[in-house]
Amino acid sequence: MKSELDKLKKQAEILPNLPGVYRFLDESQTVIYVGKAKDLRKRVVSYFRSNGDVKTQIMLRRAVDVKHLVTQTEADALLLENNLIKKLQPRYNVLLKDDKTFPWVCIKNEMFPRITLTRRKQNDGSRYFGPYTSIGTLKILLDLIRQIYPLRTCRLHFSTEAILRKKYKVCLEYHLGNCKGVCVGEQSDDEYAEMLKQAIEIIKGNIGDVVKLLKMKMNDAAEKLKFEEAQLYKDQLVRLENYQAKSIIVNPSINNVDVVSLITDSDSMAYANFMRVVKGSVVQIYTFEIKLGIAEEKENLLSMIIIEMEQRIGSLSHEIIVPFMPDTELKDKLFTVPQRGDRFKLLELSEKNARAYRNERLIHMKRTDPEKHTEWILNSIKTDLQLNELPRRIECFDNSNIQGTNPVAACVVFLDARPSKKEYRHFNVKTVEGPDDFASMEEIVYRRYKRRLDEEQELPQLIVIDGGKGQLHAAVNSLEKLGLYGKIPILGLAKRLEEIYFPNDSVPLYLNKNSETLKILMHIRDEAHRFGISFHRNKRSMKFIVSELTTIKGIGSLTAQKLMRELKTISAIKEASEEIIAKIVGKHQAKLIINHFENTK
Repeated sequence: MKSELDKLKKQAEILPNLPGVYRFLDESQTVIYVGKAKDLRKRVVSYFRSNGDVKTQIMLRRAVDVKHLVTQTEADALLLENNLIKKLQPRYNVLLKDDKTFPWVCIKNEMFPRITLTRRKQNDGSRYFGPYTSIGTLKILLDLIRQIYPLRTCRLHFSTEAILRKKYKVCLEYHLGNCKGVCVGEQSDDEYAEMLKQAIEIIKGNIGDVVKLLKMKMNDAAEKLKFEEAQLYKDQLVRLENYQAKSIIVNPSINNVDVVSLITDSDSMAYANFMRVVKGSVVQIYTFEIKLGIAEEKENLLSMIIIEMEQRIGSLSHEIIVPFMPDTELKDKLFTVPQRGDRFKLLELSEKNARAYRNERLIHMKRTDPEKHTEWILNSIKTDLQLNELPRRIECFDNSNIQGTNPVAACVVFLDARPSKKEYRHFNVKTVEGPDDFASMEEIVYRRYKRRLDEEQELPQLIVIDGGKGQLHAAVNSLEKLGLYGKIPILGLAKRLEEIYFPNDSVPLYLNKNSETLKILMHIRDEAHRFGISFHRNKRSMKFIVSELTTIKGIGSLTAQKLMRELKTISAIKEASEEIIAKIVGKHQAKLIINHFENTK
């Protein structure tokens, strides 16, 4: 294995310092990874550093050869990489997946072109606009166009000669006013072409230009006293303006820009959103899921998404709003990373769409494939906290006392990211006097894992301590005494800002508030706190009641506790007969208790 890696490294060291595409191949000469680089030699050599991620190491163990193609520019390399990934679908590369086949608007390549809806984009000479993420929005758009422009919907194959020969007859659509009879020559080619041109402008999102044209025609018709024609244009304007009001208006000064955002969840999945903005209105939104291969830098991933969108929907706008700069410059493209203002709001909207799509996918996964959803959550925790294995068993500890009285602790257990309440445990603190949270934590953690070691029970893959550096340090002391420190990952979760502390690291980790990892950690921390508080409250209540019973001469705390476990309340004890009490604590103690309550009535 080492000789194969040495061979690959020697190949990498003689690659040119030029832009291009490299490919790793396995024993069967199958391409298992494709990448692009500004400098082929530097990029490929970087794979052989010892601190590479796990997936990279696995890929390198399978690789036996590396080949390359030099390109003129890095942008050319990006295009070539994208095409090779699509064609070869290497095992360890990023794969972009659509949730479904998205609909397109098709302008048919025919005489008197029709406007249709399709889910298949073909190389048939027709013009395609899209894709659209909402079939409902697209139908509304096509209905609007049909209401304004009486374009033909029939599937007849027209020819000039056939129209001159009167081969065709008008259909019901003509009599309903939905078509002007192009088949019988009642509408000229130029008039039909003008209507189609305006309809295409609406599809592109250039509604403002169409509105201006209709207003001009309406005013012109009114000046010529053609009031019916003017009313027709007015009706068309009202429909257009109503449709435009449903668009997301940002700022009319923002014209012809595209927005691309990227949300990464873990080392396996990411989500991207594309938006097109024309004259202040978001006219197109496209969101998709990305299955990640080996570790990809976010700048490289963003470049791949941009070039993918350009190939899917055609030429992108000159200005592209992005959350950070991609690692590749594209000809005639200006990348903008806004920090405030309307462009920043657009970027926020795009990221919101990406997060919403991610949440929808997760909910769908949770309902249809709970095991896959669990694996995704565990992988997210493993990645975010840099664990060596999936944390299938997580245990969390919390102390509870009020001014040092009745100190108790709680341990809750999560299995596969879900509470396992039958494994929850309460602890009475035995060796600590007064309000000393650190010493209490050290005692409880030691007792918990000393017993599990003695009984050869399963140990967790992650320990969570409710608290900051002090509580974490106390828990680490116990693990060191037991020889478990370094074998079980441990962290502290502070309440104020949800800081995550690791041993020997003074700088806390802050996770995104929407992170599934943070949600799980907060859930288990809150569950430990709830469980500990309820036990502490019950213990204080029991202590008060037991102390009342132990004032009776001849009644000790054990006898009082027996009574409380069976009869639950002091009122029930007072109302119980001597026979019932005798069955619990014996005849002698029963007589003492009955006499006490009779004398205190």
